[in-house]
Amino acid sequence: MKRLHDIHSVYFLGIGGIGMSALARWFRARGAQVSGYDRTPGAITRQLQEEGIAVHFEDDATRVPVQPDLVVYTPAIPRDLHELVHVRSMGYWLLKRSEVLGMISSDMFTIAVAGTHGKTSVTSMIAWLLHATGKPVTAFIGGISRNFGSNLLLHPSAEVLVAEADEFDRSFLRLKPDIAVVTSVDADHLDIYGSRQELLDTYRTFARGVPSTGLLVHSARVSGLQPSATEVSYGEGEGCECQYTGLVYEGDRMRFDLHFREHHMKGLILSVPGRHNLENALAALAVCLQLGVDPEALRLALASYRGVERRFDYRIRRDDLIYIDDYAHHPEELLAFIQAVKELYPGRRLTGIFQPHLYSRTRDFADGFARSLDLLDEPILMDIYPAREQPIPGVDSGMILRRMRNPNKSVMTRTGILDRLSHAPLEVVLTMGAGDIDRLVPEIENILNSVSNLFPGS
Repeated sequence: MKRLHDIHSVYFLGIGGIGMSALARWFRARGAQVSGYDRTPGAITRQLQEEGIAVHFEDDATRVPVQPDLVVYTPAIPRDLHELVHVRSMGYWLLKRSEVLGMISSDMFTIAVAGTHGKTSVTSMIAWLLHATGKPVTAFIGGISRNFGSNLLLHPSAEVLVAEADEFDRSFLRLKPDIAVVTSVDADHLDIYGSRQELLDTYRTFARGVPSTGLLVHSARVSGLQPSATEVSYGEGEGCECQYTGLVYEGDRMRFDLHFREHHMKGLILSVPGRHNLENALAALAVCLQLGVDPEALRLALASYRGVERRFDYRIRRDDLIYIDDYAHHPEELLAFIQAVKELYPGRRLTGIFQPHLYSRTRDFADGFARSLDLLDEPILMDIYPAREQPIPGVDSGMILRRMRNPNKSVMTRTGILDRLSHAPLEVVLTMGAGDIDRLVPEIENILNSVSNLFPGS
């Protein structure tokens, strides 16, 4: 069987995905010839092309290189994709993204971050804290880190790998972590798992993959993982081994005290708002302190952490108008995000635009979506973004809308949304979702920058 150092040419099916593009960059940095296919162009594919990676957007088997050393694919692509069928028929070495990441992790001390919510933020935090305190580290991040300007951090002499561990398609079971983080185990991907119990059982398998000499760091809300490794719980409250006290908001940043074993750190600063991000920081700090990173160096590194694109992403921050974009696409993520905004801007009117992601997720969690979106003053829904799925009869955005009690609820087209934002008073605007709503963000930003909407009484 080939090893990674034997690979000199790699072809990617679905190269524009956040995880796939990081792997493409990793191979490119190692000197391999890299190219790939994706369904639609976007910011990531444009960046890859600018970096010298050939990307095309037509499903054309003749575009597949002849005898590449490796073909990497994502399970999100259709099984009947012509290029995938061709690769299989030619007998080329074909691996899932998770299998390749597993090969990389087998050769390095690995910190794997899993969870149905929060894993991208914790991954980026750990990567930044280690990097900023002088630790050689390579990291695969499921979003664009604002500190690195990329979803990949590379260090030529890194012996530590920080990797986002994705539960979709049970991908995270391919990793071989020495330290694992589990941020949450809320029901999700029920099209894959069938039930929350099956999801929990799979997380338990992941946790048990950490050796007895390793460490499992998990939210206090997660229980029953039964690892052989040492456990550390984090969160708010005395029952947590790693906890915070004394939270104070200073504008849109937070000051807090950390308590973890012998460490009592006063006045830490986190500039990414929201209690959910504060809990993410606890997980990252616990990992770094366990690795022996100097606490005072961590203090400085945390204060300079800038977050991840599309995670509490301020697009406009004026006295008269706030616009924040977020990747939230699960009811619990929406709840955490909206509550954080309400805590930051009490009494201000929240207009929120949400694009549901996947027919199956909409069907499975319609009640939860309705409860979370009802917290907004004006909730606007877009049509469902299907991603890899075919339509499910009877499932559309109206399924959520009918369960909502908010009298100001509506479903709008993109054109309708832009028109609404152009002609009505606004105070705080939110966009939320994991589909292609991000392509609407620049247009919304342009419209909002061209209007002035003063807060009542300001």
